[in-house]
Amino acid sequence: MTTVPEPPTTVGAALPANTPHAVSVMFPTWQDNVYYEEGNPIVTSKMECGYPRFFVHPFIQKLCDRLTSKYGKASESGMLFPSRKIAERCREFLKRYFSETEAVRIVELKLGPVEKYPAIPIFLVLFPKDAFKVAKQFWQHSGDILSSRMAEQCLQILDDQEKQEQEQEQKRPAAGGGSKGRYANKRKPSTTPPLSSDVAGAASSSSTSSTEDKNIEAATYVEERYGRNLPIEFADHAKVALRRRIAGILATESANIQDYEKATETELENQRALQGDRGIKGLSENDVYLYPCGMSAIFHAHRCAMTALDASLKSVCFGFPYTDTLKILQKFGAGCYFYGLGEDNDIDDIEAKLKSGERILSLFCEVPSNPLLKTPDLKRLRKLADEYNFMIVVDETLGNFSNVNVLQHADMVVSSLTKVFSGDSNVMGGSMVLNPNRKHYQAIKAHQEADFEDLVWCEDALFLERNSRNFKSRSKLINENAEALCDYLASHPKVNKVFYPKFVCNKHYEAVKNPAGGYGGLFSLMLKSEKAAQVFYDNLHCAKGPSLGTNFTLVSPYTILAHYTELDWAEKFGVSRYLVRVSVGLEQRDRLLKTFQNALDAVVDEV
Repeated sequence: MTTVPEPPTTVGAALPANTPHAVSVMFPTWQDNVYYEEGNPIVTSKMECGYPRFFVHPFIQKLCDRLTSKYGKASESGMLFPSRKIAERCREFLKRYFSETEAVRIVELKLGPVEKYPAIPIFLVLFPKDAFKVAKQFWQHSGDILSSRMAEQCLQILDDQEKQEQEQEQKRPAAGGGSKGRYANKRKPSTTPPLSSDVAGAASSSSTSSTEDKNIEAATYVEERYGRNLPIEFADHAKVALRRRIAGILATESANIQDYEKATETELENQRALQGDRGIKGLSENDVYLYPCGMSAIFHAHRCAMTALDASLKSVCFGFPYTDTLKILQKFGAGCYFYGLGEDNDIDDIEAKLKSGERILSLFCEVPSNPLLKTPDLKRLRKLADEYNFMIVVDETLGNFSNVNVLQHADMVVSSLTKVFSGDSNVMGGSMVLNPNRKHYQAIKAHQEADFEDLVWCEDALFLERNSRNFKSRSKLINENAEALCDYLASHPKVNKVFYPKFVCNKHYEAVKNPAGGYGGLFSLMLKSEKAAQVFYDNLHCAKGPSLGTNFTLVSPYTILAHYTELDWAEKFGVSRYLVRVSVGLEQRDRLLKTFQNALDAVVDEV
């Protein structure tokens, strides 16, 4: 039986605890979530981390502050990106949504090289301070974010560079060379200057404190000693293994790099002949693209559609989606038609529009949707797409390909690898898979060849590869735990409704469910009132915070976190302000059921 450690109980603690690159954060009470949304320092000042697209990781914040203090003006803020293309897209976004566009500029630097790491390109977008919220929207919506591990490495390079310069300055009158800087036993200090750019100069800042040094070294020891990661030079091989695993060609791997290399074209061809887990003839790892996070994959799927077809056409967002998917379709390109309920009669309306001569670019949906767990009639949508020449993009994050086969109906399938595929909640990643048998496949491939950038940081690839080796077995156990818990809750007198594919749009979900698949690990529930929901949440003794698909059960008052400024709008589509979303983990089943029973016992029925 898998052992799941006890979560921390203090507000702002990293989830998992003591994990420097954790992607969730503990909000023990309902009110903590409200304080977070309101920016109240009661919570925000205590946060060790947060979900990286919403809460910029402390390493990235620190690196950005150092570079902005060097290159920026007192009136400017900055934001870091891993490529010039992304920095320029951010500048274009600011031009569209912020007035003082002439003040936006880009600083291009290269840090390093150091031992085992080539020179690291990094791009700083500088803009007036009052434009920060707009730049942050681009960061959040596009998902083309900087890796916190990359930022950590850049900080170490700057520290070593500055320490070496200080030592050289102190010893200049004396004969002999300077001493080695911190981390010199692992990485050579660098004095490489910034690359020529919109702004030029040299970056410097004070080094980290000795306490931070110890924390970094301790974290590095734990990850390298016990993490089972491959050496950094095998990052490219890990990416190949990931792409094969996501294509369904290679289900599991051992830690031996030889297995990646020998997997032998004959074995791979045999797997392809069987069509792997995806069930798609001709699918290979070359149809899989890796991105810094799931939202980045969605963003680039939208860009693919606009290039392959007609960018002047609107898209369709079908069903109530994860919040930033809708924002991407609304803010980038020609806009979208939003069918927030995602019911069969909405397909009737789409079909009527198409028959009347309306054209659409693409249709985005989730299988199942977040947080209402609805599944659309993909077979019918596919028929319309073929007849009226639009693309279908399916986000399979919640279903995941061990449970569902949605690629058969899609042009592109996107997913957040941060979630159950990784499970450990310590790395971000995303993927896009193309269906090689669809009409627009060649046009999408041509766009990808011209536009795709491999921006998955090397260490992140190693963590994703390591974490996902047992993806299928974890997914199976999570399915079983979630179904047992949902069966219990659905019959409980204090629970008003459970949203789960077993109970919601079941016919459409079963149509794409794999024979050995389950219903996934995510569900939502509603109690009788907002007060009951708050009491229930506050008395749940488990991890509570943003994200999902973690190896530990993770709960959130989803609508409060995702739609705090638009609660009335969300309720129009059935997403109640007191909805509680549950991501089920690998805990022992009886213990898990008891945890929820105890929380429900704390709810007093209102007279």
